[in-house]
Amino acid sequence: MHAGTHARLDRIGTDGRYLVVPMDHGLTLGAVAGLADIESTIDAVTRGGADSILTQKGIAPRVHPNSNGAGYIVHLNGSTAGGPDANDKRLTGTVEGAIRAGADAVSLHLNVGSETEPNQIEDLARLTEQATEYGVPVLAMTYARGPGVDEADPERLAHAARLGEELGADLIKTGYSGDAESFERVTGATRLPVLIAGGDPAGDRASLEAVRGAMDAGAAGVSMGRTVFQHDDPEAMARAVSGVVHDDLPTEEALDRAGLAVEA
Repeated sequence: MHAGTHARLDRIGTDGRYLVVPMDHGLTLGAVAGLADIESTIDAVTRGGADSILTQKGIAPRVHPNSNGAGYIVHLNGSTAGGPDANDKRLTGTVEGAIRAGADAVSLHLNVGSETEPNQIEDLARLTEQATEYGVPVLAMTYARGPGVDEADPERLAHAARLGEELGADLIKTGYSGDAESFERVTGATRLPVLIAGGDPAGDRASLEAVRGAMDAGAAGVSMGRTVFQHDDPEAMARAVSGVVHDDLPTEEALDRAGLAVEA
């Protein structure tokens, strides 16, 4: 790994742990809650402790003035929820373009088990080759996702995580299997740092318990979008997640320190 890759990994995390808040959902869903005034949301979540923000390249001018020194990741593929196949992620940029946008890292989404998996494998393989030339880290979002695929199956998730390492990524993001014991199969499948996705917001306690379980299983952090940026208090939710990821707090203490009511 190049010195530049190491340096840029430090910019998007803290001491080998990562709290990434992806906000690329505008391409997929439009200007949903939390993203219309994305400047205020970025300011809030980075004040709350997010290590880095992730968007598509066109949002870069709205990120940098409001990120409070946090790292920046440019996402390089996507699809829309209203298109013919939401799992068919197509390239939206290049490593060079991401660098021009001020990125510290790039990311790419790959659905393992989807009908378009082969094309996405080729895209990730090419991306890691290009990124290596520039010393830019690659976050591979490798999900178990497609017709008939159980997205929480630890064996499927373990395969997805290992696939990302095999193709040359530096970090892996994948789904959570539901409990710490089964997720150890996922973190044990790769030597790369593994981050869990947030998924659909499930309530503060449930979200924090998933983060706690993943960390107990050896995860390196989270890449959590709507759970954080669509929260009534994005800064507080980011602070709660940071408490688990960076301070190793139990769920209740993280919620309490963030000023969020502990749910019954």
